[in-house]
Amino acid sequence: MVVLLFVMVCAVYICSICLKQIGVSPINYGFLNVEVFERPCPEPNIEPWDIPFVHYPKPKTYNRDECSCQPVRYFAILSMQRSGSGWFETLLNNHTNISSNGEIFSVKDRRANVSTIFETLDKVYNLDWLSSASKNECTSAVGFKWMLNQGLMKHHEEIVEYFKTRGVSAIFLFRRNILRRMISVLANSYDRDAKLLNGTHKSHVHSPKEAEILAGYKPMINTTLLVTDLKQVQEITLKALAYFNTTRHILIYYEDVVKNRTRLDDVQEFLKVPKRELKSRQVKIHRGSLSQHVQNWEEVQTTLKGTLFENFLHQDF
Repeated sequence: MVVLLFVMVCAVYICSICLKQIGVSPINYGFLNVEVFERPCPEPNIEPWDIPFVHYPKPKTYNRDECSCQPVRYFAILSMQRSGSGWFETLLNNHTNISSNGEIFSVKDRRANVSTIFETLDKVYNLDWLSSASKNECTSAVGFKWMLNQGLMKHHEEIVEYFKTRGVSAIFLFRRNILRRMISVLANSYDRDAKLLNGTHKSHVHSPKEAEILAGYKPMINTTLLVTDLKQVQEITLKALAYFNTTRHILIYYEDVVKNRTRLDDVQEFLKVPKRELKSRQVKIHRGSLSQHVQNWEEVQTTLKGTLFENFLHQDF
């Protein structure tokens, strides 16, 4: 009797479940609306936190079918003029899978307002920006260099939000010896008008002879404003780091890359590209002691002696 009662309870339970699954509503014949998500590429082996920084662009300007499953990472080199960013960018472009498109916001119309800035950024990161940095190989990282005074600081809140939304990584490149940077800025500004190289202005050179000609000009430094100007550069640098602190970023210094090329390995690891030996054809213009490159060197020494910037007088880079 116990067994029979147990069987009956089980039968009732099973029947009730079947009735629920079948339902009692009238039958509706029609098409099933199924939304299909296209997933043509296998998921790369990346950490969950890294997923927002992996992209599969579909440019309109050229066919990328052979590279459609090659994940691309977005980056921007944030720097200041005459801080080694041009040389650093040539090193990155020496990598077969990195495309850095130069100082695109040097054109004022592209940074007129936030809308034009975003429009330009979208064009670069959608791989629709054609420049000499375009590669025949599949691009794994695409970006450009952006100077702090080219709308970056002015619209930093909107740009930080854009970087976070689109998964853009920032590479901060600064110069430790900002006195050398100042001398380079003054010399480059002079050559813009003087055009020492056969009537042509060049910000970067590729031969020792050209470097020697440009280094022949010795600027006169305004020592009255020297300390103030150096402090201002430091303040701008600290502000930029604070503004973009919440983005994915890496901080490197020009001098560190010159002295220790393993810093380039760190950058390649940051961009998640295969590590390669990177080279540049650019030649350094101002070599050796700073005393060779400034007219009023003794006055500069006297001004900086006993200040926070005294150590800049003796550094090599």
